[in-house]
Amino acid sequence: MSEAVTDGAVDIPPYRYTAAMAADIEACWQDYWSEHSTFYAPNPAGPLSDPSHPRAGAPKLYVMDMFPYPSGSGLHVGHPLGYIGTDCYTRYFRMAGYNVLHPMGFDAFGLPAEQYAVQTGTHPRITTEANVERYRGQLRRLGLAYDDRRSVATTDTEFYRWTQWIFLKIFNSWFDADAQKARPIDELIEQFTSGARPTPDGRPWAELTPVERRELIDGHRLAYISEAPVNWCPGLGTVLANEEVTPDGRSERGNFPVFKRSLRQWMMRITTYGDRLLDDLDRLDWPEKVKTMQRNWIGRSRGAHVDFATDGGTPIRVFTTRPDTLFGATYMVLAPEHELVSSLVPAEWPTGIPAVWTGGHATPAEAVAAYRTAAAAKTDVERQADAKEKTGVFTGAYATNPVNGARIPVFIADYVLAGYGTGAIMAVPGQDERDWAFAEVFDLPIIRTVQPSEGFEGGAFTGDGPAINSSFLDGLGVTEAKAKIIDWLEAEGHGVGAITYRLRDWLFSRQRYWGEPFPIVYDETGLPVALPESMLPVELPEVEDFSPRTFDVDDADSMPETPLSRAKEWVEVTLDLGDGPRQYTRETNVMPQWAGSSWYELRYLDPSNQDELVAADNERYWMGPQRPGDVGGVDLYVGGVEHAVLHLLYARFWHKVLFDLGHVSSEEPFRKLFNQGYIQAYAYTDSRGVYVPAEEVEERSPGQFFYGDEKVKREYGKMGKSLKNVVTPDEMCERYGADTFRVYEMSMGPLDVSRPWDTRAVVGAQRFLQRVWRLVVDEQTDATRVVDTPVDDETRRLLHRVIDGVRVDIEEMRFNTAIAKLIELTNRVTQIASAGAPREVVDPLVRMVSPFAPHLAEELWQRLGNDTSIAYADFPVADPAFLVAESVKYPVQVNGKVRGTFEIAADAGEDAVREAALAEVATHLAGKTPKKVIVVQGRMVSVVV
Repeated sequence: MSEAVTDGAVDIPPYRYTAAMAADIEACWQDYWSEHSTFYAPNPAGPLSDPSHPRAGAPKLYVMDMFPYPSGSGLHVGHPLGYIGTDCYTRYFRMAGYNVLHPMGFDAFGLPAEQYAVQTGTHPRITTEANVERYRGQLRRLGLAYDDRRSVATTDTEFYRWTQWIFLKIFNSWFDADAQKARPIDELIEQFTSGARPTPDGRPWAELTPVERRELIDGHRLAYISEAPVNWCPGLGTVLANEEVTPDGRSERGNFPVFKRSLRQWMMRITTYGDRLLDDLDRLDWPEKVKTMQRNWIGRSRGAHVDFATDGGTPIRVFTTRPDTLFGATYMVLAPEHELVSSLVPAEWPTGIPAVWTGGHATPAEAVAAYRTAAAAKTDVERQADAKEKTGVFTGAYATNPVNGARIPVFIADYVLAGYGTGAIMAVPGQDERDWAFAEVFDLPIIRTVQPSEGFEGGAFTGDGPAINSSFLDGLGVTEAKAKIIDWLEAEGHGVGAITYRLRDWLFSRQRYWGEPFPIVYDETGLPVALPESMLPVELPEVEDFSPRTFDVDDADSMPETPLSRAKEWVEVTLDLGDGPRQYTRETNVMPQWAGSSWYELRYLDPSNQDELVAADNERYWMGPQRPGDVGGVDLYVGGVEHAVLHLLYARFWHKVLFDLGHVSSEEPFRKLFNQGYIQAYAYTDSRGVYVPAEEVEERSPGQFFYGDEKVKREYGKMGKSLKNVVTPDEMCERYGADTFRVYEMSMGPLDVSRPWDTRAVVGAQRFLQRVWRLVVDEQTDATRVVDTPVDDETRRLLHRVIDGVRVDIEEMRFNTAIAKLIELTNRVTQIASAGAPREVVDPLVRMVSPFAPHLAEELWQRLGNDTSIAYADFPVADPAFLVAESVKYPVQVNGKVRGTFEIAADAGEDAVREAALAEVATHLAGKTPKKVIVVQGRMVSVVV
């Protein structure tokens, strides 16, 4: 398909493989693949089935990339690293006989397009769709073998129709703790109706009012509305999930300050799946570091809930993982926001209390109010910093320690958070460093309940040891003491053994415009009503102003007015939901960006299905369990480790709900996960600390860098637009060709390791492909120069070793070592190809190069006389007969030092090896008789004199 390409230079042959020729070849083959639907993968059923497909009925392989957010700046060379890796992987398996599904889509809802809309007035859909088309063009230019019939964007109305459908399924479900699974809400209603499940106050279901019934059922739904403290980010005009807030209390996107505020929000009851999300990690083929991150985020803790009686009548309940230390609880601390604080505060200070407890205030009410105001201005991270000076104030109230009857003071302090545990702690300063620090500031008693190890001279002792000062627990180890105190608490009615989680329910509302509308309306009671599936999709209305009402990044008290709330004709609607036309109010929040990415792996399977999320046959074929005990899911999912918690945890939760309700056969969405590394690059800053364009910086002497005449400082990190060190794949394709760019990225190092970008090194990949080209094509005449002459045995053995090694390397995603083997083989063939390259080696070499440089391989495959795409050619298989080495080289040690080496037939017996070894080191033996000669067959010989 190629035509002669020259660059006008006399000394360059007219048919050399240059960037210009590569561009011609690549565009031609990309058109061919598109016209011939080369990478379409047949489904077992439905419109995408194809019994005539060359891989119909073959073993399946489903590989996915974490799909990108289509930003206006397009891709830089770091973005497609994983995409090229999965493309090489799937191209190999397609040639190895598999029916390969490798789709790509776009995570297209999100704040950047909306913020751009706020600034410019451009509708987010216009911006988003233009960005998607740019990405599609860039990905096509790289030769990525996607089944483009299956491409989706989360902003497609037909896609988010099914996102809304899944929300309805979750809304209309409850979690059965006994069965440990989601069940339809109708089954819960039936239990209440029949009396099988009692109502909370014991009244028969029939005696409850319609509103009481609805409120009772709504309190069990997996998707529910809650008035609770949330992460409010004025800078983004929306609330954020815990996972979207950085450790320093700022928004992950935009780096704006985040404040705690109480708002009415949609929540997802992900906490009910805590045990399954945790336990099923053991069944996944995921990197251990990702599993650890999810385990830590879920944070399952075993301990006890303990009730401390108060004078006000309502006990304070705490959760502790160390109930064995109860005898050392000398005070309590509540979060400033705790719901019991106001009811506990007396009118006057008790007599005789230290002045430091009052904070200088005349009454407990004044002290509590002032402290609450100060705490509200701090982020959670600031409140929990270990180095922070401990602050607090006495509420004026006391509680009773249930194990010894001691009256202990109740404080509020900002290092306790309302959203964690019960929002209250029993303080055991002898065993907790923060409690010790607080006790020292407020002159509170310290009682050790665990015997410190010998020689310990510090403050709080946090290690294990026998119980002391603990009555009936004295002398017991921690495990035994825990079990005994829990039994005592339950027997005496002061508490129960319990398991708690760090994981919190998923905050699912966003006060923005560019997101999926909720399929929910509210009637005159103010309670939510689910729309019927026949009314989906609920489409976003057109609005004139995309900005939230408040956008003051410094105003912690600013509250949101959502853009949708201003679309009055859309919000106030008359609907007939089965009981005649009535007035309803639509939900004016939208879903978070994570909604669409929590299930997109399923829509790829059946994207044109109008009747169901995915046909059962198609889901079972691509994602169903392959053997007993298998969780099923995508066979390989590749993406960055930064998504270890947010996306992956949310997707697992949604998938498990769908599994419980019978909509999918797979228990998990992603069977195997692989995290690719990053491409890093140098960036340069001037004397002001401002980044300057990296491509314009010169190194004029070792370690001395200049931007124009100004000396600049070099630093190293991720590639990014803000660092002005971006290199785009478009530039690389223009300068070298897409295949060269692909080979370079795959040869830079192991795929899961971050690596530095060096544009100058790309020429090495180009030279390799030029050598492969020259094996087949005469650069002067454009004639094919392949001959049918057999190769020598040494070359043949190398060929089969390379075939065997490349197969293993690709299957284990070691692309850099596979390419190294192909370079070695190419160099060997180049040495013996003066009269023409032997077809015996060139044919399998071209096929092995195909996953990495597919355009070049297609062109050479055609020149070798083939009239079909190399995409379905059989990948070479090594002949075992040529994998056996003819000889082995042995090192020989004398008294532990290597004194010589020798080569001998690989099948030589031990006696022959011993004799050859002794002959090799005869001069070092000096006539002495060895005490011992140890032969390690195939590896070494050790002689002891």
